[in-house]
Amino acid sequence: MNIAILGTGTVGRALAGRLAELGHDVVIGTRDVADLMARSEPTMGGRLAPFSQWHEVNSEVRVDTFAGAAAGADIAFLATVGSAAIDVLRSAGESNLEGKILVDVTNALDYSHSPPALLVCNTESLAEQIQSAFPSTKVVKSLNTMNASVMVDPRAVGGGDHTVFMSGDDAGAKETIAELLGGFGWEHIVDLGDITTARGTEMYLPLWLRAMQALGTATFNLKLGR
Repeated sequence: MNIAILGTGTVGRALAGRLAELGHDVVIGTRDVADLMARSEPTMGGRLAPFSQWHEVNSEVRVDTFAGAAAGADIAFLATVGSAAIDVLRSAGESNLEGKILVDVTNALDYSHSPPALLVCNTESLAEQIQSAFPSTKVVKSLNTMNASVMVDPRAVGGGDHTVFMSGDDAGAKETIAELLGGFGWEHIVDLGDITTARGTEMYLPLWLRAMQALGTATFNLKLGR
């Protein structure tokens, strides 16, 4: 399957590397390819190596602009900071996303607060804003309730015995994404319903951030028991 990853940070790299490992044709999108490849300094306060170093190890992942990546994809993953989501998708091009599945893994966090607060909540979600702005795209919200390493390898927590959520208006799109999640190793996939249910998973983030502080690690997740 041809898959585009829009975003080159921790989440984008984790998704791109794992999907390529599973045999998919993966391209990772950025605003300026030459600038990205020329950067030599670590980012995120020194926690993230220059992209060129990551790409040396993951050379099977192609690099293109947002528009170039989206144009050739069957499915796109949006893996940017939430505040840039709409702008990045506009750069990718509405026509390049038309009729395609877009997996939104972002969270609308305001980093001017400590810990970060939500930019959107209660009466709307970022996923809904994306679906409204790109009505011909099949938006599926998923994987935003955990860190990148757990997204692509649920066995990192409790042997994989925990839960991932999905929200979206298109049943067929959710079935396709459930198959991809199964490829990652996810066994407990909960379809919450239409795109408005993404409000719940996005509003979980303040609790996730506080749990991370309390536990001293980001490698954890929720399990629904009944």
